[in-house]
Amino acid sequence: MKLDSLNNWFSDKTSALVALSGGVDSALVAYSAFSVLGKSAIAVTADYKTLAQEELDSAKKISKEIGMSHLIISYDELQNPDFVKNDRNRCFHCRTELASHLIKLAKEKDIQIIVDGTNLDDLGDYRPGIAALQNNGIRSPLVESGLTKKDVRDTAKFIGLSVYDRPSNSCLASRIPWGQKVTAERLARIEVGEIFVKQLLGVNIVRVRDIDGSAKIEIGQEELHLIRNLDFDVLSDKLKSIGFTSVSIDESGYSPGKINILAD
Repeated sequence: MKLDSLNNWFSDKTSALVALSGGVDSALVAYSAFSVLGKSAIAVTADYKTLAQEELDSAKKISKEIGMSHLIISYDELQNPDFVKNDRNRCFHCRTELASHLIKLAKEKDIQIIVDGTNLDDLGDYRPGIAALQNNGIRSPLVESGLTKKDVRDTAKFIGLSVYDRPSNSCLASRIPWGQKVTAERLARIEVGEIFVKQLLGVNIVRVRDIDGSAKIEIGQEELHLIRNLDFDVLSDKLKSIGFTSVSIDESGYSPGKINILAD
């Protein structure tokens, strides 16, 4: 069983700091770490400016569900000029900064290792953030135990984690094309816009891309049929009221990494 492999990974460890993002991958890692190490496993979530509130809420819920200690560290990524300029290495700069905070916390708590929720499937994408974490010695138990995304979801469902089918998400800055500056104003309108679209259409997967101030909306491909029920004028008026200059819907639906193509 895949969970046995993951639990075995932790069996020779004395303590672990788990970077808990709010998604199913890190939730399973946290569950396994706590199952094996008990109170010597601590979850930590970084509340930086590009983390959506629903992700933070999910992380809090997960840690309570598991019963493990959960620390929240706060800092402002928008103070990092390398991050704000938003080039192809944005995620590298983001995760390098995150790693420095995690390393500091691990030293303060005398914790042996720091782990994240990267799974095998993640290695197939362009993920400079993964390289940044690896460069700083942060381990990925799912990768080292051979778990794919499907393995993670199946295992999380088997053990009863409520987030087993939670859609994958990424930081709000990923909605802004490379080369366009990340600002607090853009992040705020993206987050509010996505909440509104979810409420209006009752969908689970939404990306509101901020392209030079224009909102381009992507909806999960299995939910695209719900667009038929959309009052576009209501949607457009709402998004314009929070700062977008124009609104459009991508009728091909959401696909990971599409923003990078738009930015080329």
